[in-house]
Amino acid sequence: MTADTRRRRILQWLTATSGLGMISQRADAIAKDPALFGEPSHKLVYQFNKADIDYMEHVLFSVGALLRKYGDDIHLVVTAIGPGIHILGKRPLRPVPEVVRQRVASLAAYGVSFHACGNTMKSLDWGKDDILDFAEIVEIGADDLMTLQEQGYSYISW
Repeated sequence: MTADTRRRRILQWLTATSGLGMISQRADAIAKDPALFGEPSHKLVYQFNKADIDYMEHVLFSVGALLRKYGDDIHLVVTAIGPGIHILGKRPLRPVPEVVRQRVASLAAYGVSFHACGNTMKSLDWGKDDILDFAEIVEIGADDLMTLQEQGYSYISW
């Protein structure tokens, strides 16, 4: 069994045995821990900044396609800013179809990191309790995009 297969099986086991709120913390730590499985060859961050339903579906399909292609040899981050933040809202203020909500949760369970822009959250008067448990709050979404690029992440904007 390869390291890639071991990582995927551990993430699947965690998904099956944990509540969704705990999955992201465990899965994210496992996916990013180079001591356990080595650094992935590929790292990519998506800027997610629109609330359009077609946009949501296309970007999340792309994230899933890369995860299917590279498996455990990629770490993906979706940084939600501006109108895109609603995919991470427990009670979004803009329409987010249930299928999109399910896809976001599924991707998180497989180790995709979702970052929520703290500035956008402040503008909506949202706190930690207003976003999904697996989302990580970053102070400034644009800074998150820049910092991840400085750490070797490629950048995608739709």
